[in-house]
Amino acid sequence: MAQQNLFVGSLAYATTDDSLKAHFEQIGAVASARVITDRESGRSKGFGFVEMESDDDNQKAVDQLNGKELDGRTINVSLARPKEDRPRSNDGGSFRQRSW
Repeated sequence: MAQQNLFVGSLAYATTDDSLKAHFEQIGAVASARVITDRESGRSKGFGFVEMESDDDNQKAVDQLNGKELDGRTINVSLARPKEDRPRSNDGGSFRQRSW
């Protein structure tokens, strides 16, 4: 069975993968921790995902870390929803072409 990811929202822009991992290691062993960044600027988007090695630790992390502070910000921790299969747009971006 695949591990359940945790969604971590309201991250400070200064939070790194390593600091996120270290914060969750107080609960238990962390399989992975990733802060999501903008492709073009490389700046944090303010959220990330953590994968604990045990499902019990997932629930403990939600119970103990949701609403707590990390890098000066109060973070939100919840079980991540499964990624939706969305069709990728191949129109070259979000700009609408003008008809004139």
